[in-house]
Amino acid sequence: MPPVEIYTTQWCPYCRMAKSLLERKGVPFKEIDVSASSERQLMIQRANGRTSVPQIFIGKTHVGGSDDLHDLEREGRLDPLLASESNA
Repeated sequence: MPPVEIYTTQWCPYCRMAKSLLERKGVPFKEIDVSASSERQLMIQRANGRTSVPQIFIGKTHVGGSDDLHDLEREGRLDPLLASESNA
């Protein structure tokens, strides 16, 4: 399984929804809180200028935000992305 990283803030309801989906699926992830760190600039660079949270990365793939993650799940494309060795 490729590593999953999610940039968040503590007060963001969309961050909680994205983390909840990953937790229900048993997917381990690294949470990076950008509200209290210098990681915000790195997130913006990695997310091609996007400044909203969450920003979710599965391996080398920038998934986007919570809605994007839930769209992948609804379309049946999240599990293959999580299982992809080429995305590690």
